[in-house]
Amino acid sequence: MKGIVFTEFLSMVDEVFSPLVTEEIILACDLKTGGAYTSVGTYDYKELVALVVALSKRTETPVSQLVKAFGEYLFFALVKNFPEHIDTNQDIFSFLESIEDYIHIEVKKLYPDAQLPTIACEQPQNGTLLFDYKSRCPFADLAEGLITACAEHFKVAVSITREKVCETGTSATFMIQKMA
Repeated sequence: MKGIVFTEFLSMVDEVFSPLVTEEIILACDLKTGGAYTSVGTYDYKELVALVVALSKRTETPVSQLVKAFGEYLFFALVKNFPEHIDTNQDIFSFLESIEDYIHIEVKKLYPDAQLPTIACEQPQNGTLLFDYKSRCPFADLAEGLITACAEHFKVAVSITREKVCETGTSATFMIQKMA
């Protein structure tokens, strides 16, 4: 997993909780890296899982809730760091549909060793998008947070329902419906 995900997670913990909490969760985990990450490095996703679990214990907040919140935080960090990849003329559905064939290609140009999830989209009816997420990492909650923030970014109210959920969190299909 790319280091930018780790550095943004620790930034979120600093901002939302405190730098002291960040230090506490790093110390609570037996991390091969010792909690030192660079945005361009590549790290074992299990370290992020360990940090989230430690944060969950420290804050008494469910892991899934923390991971979704991080997905929302991460989306806005990515928009801030890579604004050239967000076409302001798009809407939420066209943006989500562009992830696999545009965003992921651009990410691979920057980070050739990035291991990205697979995204497939389908619009079975007007106002509805099926967003199929598959990854080797258990971050379906992260994907949901990213989708939620994407809707906020594009200023559209949506309902998000998970279908075909894998218990491990490595895959899920989200039904995203625009609200009237």
